[in-house]
Amino acid sequence: MAGILKKLAGQTMIYGLSSIVGRMLNFLLVPLYTAVLLPADYGIVSELYAYVAFLLVFLTFGMETTYFKFLNDSSDKIKTYSQSFIILACISLISFLFGLFFIKDISSWMLYEDFPEFIFLLLTIVVIDAISSLPLAKLRADQKPVQFAKIQLISIFTNIALTLFFLLVLFDPLTDEPYWGILYIFIANLFASLVKIVLLFPSIVSVAFQIDLEMISQMLRYTFPIVLAGIAFVINETLDRILLKQILNDPSMVPYEFLDTPLRYAETQVGIYSANYKLTMFIALFLQAFRYAAEPFFFANAKNDPNRKVYGKIMNLFVAVLCFAFLLVSLNIDIFKYFISNEAYHVGLKVVPILLLANVFLGVYANQSIWYKLSGQTKFGAYISLGGAILTISLLFLFIPKYGYWAAAWTTFTVYGLQMIASYLLSQKYYPIHYNLRKTGLYFILALTIFAIAFFINLEAGWLKFVVHNVFLLFFLGLVWILEKNTIKNV
Repeated sequence: MAGILKKLAGQTMIYGLSSIVGRMLNFLLVPLYTAVLLPADYGIVSELYAYVAFLLVFLTFGMETTYFKFLNDSSDKIKTYSQSFIILACISLISFLFGLFFIKDISSWMLYEDFPEFIFLLLTIVVIDAISSLPLAKLRADQKPVQFAKIQLISIFTNIALTLFFLLVLFDPLTDEPYWGILYIFIANLFASLVKIVLLFPSIVSVAFQIDLEMISQMLRYTFPIVLAGIAFVINETLDRILLKQILNDPSMVPYEFLDTPLRYAETQVGIYSANYKLTMFIALFLQAFRYAAEPFFFANAKNDPNRKVYGKIMNLFVAVLCFAFLLVSLNIDIFKYFISNEAYHVGLKVVPILLLANVFLGVYANQSIWYKLSGQTKFGAYISLGGAILTISLLFLFIPKYGYWAAAWTTFTVYGLQMIASYLLSQKYYPIHYNLRKTGLYFILALTIFAIAFFINLEAGWLKFVVHNVFLLFFLGLVWILEKNTIKNV
């Protein structure tokens, strides 16, 4: 048990190097974005990246998980990789050609009829990233986390270096149109994606382009529910940015000063909400690093842990870390808010604790979701995500007109919480895993209690507030150490 946990922790740290360091550096660009772009212009960038998330789910077509599953069951590793790549490449190529042919219509529907170049850049970036995803998955399957981290970090540093050059050297927010700032951000991303695919080129050319229709058919049957779950998941995660713009772009829903420019008002609300959502990144970083290591790890060790004891121990520590991240940010929001340099964005800070808790729920759900992947019952993942997507769409349409981005935040909280509960109940019925609900429940309740006490005390911003809040934080950390020290020492 100790060896298994130690291996997972080690790989999580290495994968986390590329994920956490890279996304942390990208997060540090937020002060730059919010300094050189008004909320409405940053709202454009955020909304377009929401579309990127949708497209990536469709273009990658669940092939990472499918590749891990078939790799574990097959003796021909090269064939499994090649058939997976062929599926992904065909979907990406067809989608790219379709997008080019209908680019004017797509731009108009997205309310960018005057800026089709934004849509072209978006589509190109997504196709390149989709094609890169499987060679990167192969590195994870081959247990080459260092090479994986190296490629990811080179791409990330390319993006950051070019963004800094474009926005600090070429772009002048006082004299240049915001259009150029937005364009530069996407051009930098495009070059970063190209660097990644160049570094992965040996893995791409090693593909054996011999089609096995039977294996492809089996893969598609397995992956289709994953794709549906992925699309539904991204609806839950990013649709709020898109619908905020689409719904609030209505003169009847905007303040008087925006009557002539409702689209500008809608983009401003998206920008404020998106910038404050970035403050949940500490949870998101941990989740991404954990997912990179956990998925191939759990598949590889499923046969070695028939009693599934490792899942419960991992979940205990997992929930403790998530709750600590929630408290770290929410109790120190007076400090973290300065990552958003422009005070025009600070009006949205009150939604941050709601979004942090929502991401805690998401993290637990993501950890639990391994049960239906290991058991091959991916249809349940699709059911849960589709149910969440339907609820997300319904709540957003019902409440955005009246409550704006507050509706988006509470919808995210509600849907992720219900998905977490649904996944747990289904797992206990179809693939029982023993979780220590008393211990994980204690971490949840304690974190919420500490936050509530700090909220009702309502100290003025300053040293006293900082000290009191972080004493609470240390108390939580100390209790976790007392309850988990044996597990931590054995890792």
